Amino acid sequence: MHTLEPYFNWRNLYIASEDPQSPFFGYQNSEVHFTDQIYNFLIHPQWDNIESETLFLKVIFADYKDGFAVIELIGEWNDLLHNDIMTLKRNIIELMIEEGINKYILICENVFNFHTDLDANDYYEEWQDELEEGWIAVLNLRDHVLTEMSKYGIDQYLVMGGKLNDMSWRTRHPKQLFEKIDELVMRRLSI
Repeated sequence: MHTLEPYFNWRNLYIASEDPQSPFFGYQNSEVHFTDQIYNFLIHPQWDNIESETLFLKVIFADYKDGFAVIELIGEWNDLLHNDIMTLKRNIIELMIEEGINKYILICENVFNFHTDLDANDYYEEWQDELEEGWIAVLNLRDHVLTEMSKYGIDQYLVMGGKLNDMSWRTRHPKQLFEKIDELVMRRLSI
């Protein structure tokens, strides 16, 4: 896992640690030292620590005018043992909502497992309720993770599956990606 690094081709457009509105403003990643791990596996030092033992992320783009953010995740999304949704919601998302972000694109191709606790659904519901005409779209989940999230009803709060699960996002500009996903989400929500 130490070779999996966050997407860096948008760094000329956005760097969270240089954005005064970002929860990661001033955050310093090591350029050479591996400081974080998931279980016994070191992860690339460019991932940002959200105070979870199993889930790390990188805000790879934020647009406050259009109110959206693209967040890439890595690890195991574990609500059962570590209440990762609460940690993500409290430590990152609430700060972003305060700055006007109400549309979230979560890139989850590096989320290897998902474990839930039914009480955790309250945080998903709370997140969705606070978005006011916003949404949370999840891209490229692994099949077993998508199945597990759907099995426990997480898909009533997060838009996932279908075309979102086979999205070629790296070839697009972040605003083009947002427009495409917004179109897909709006089409789903109007059905």
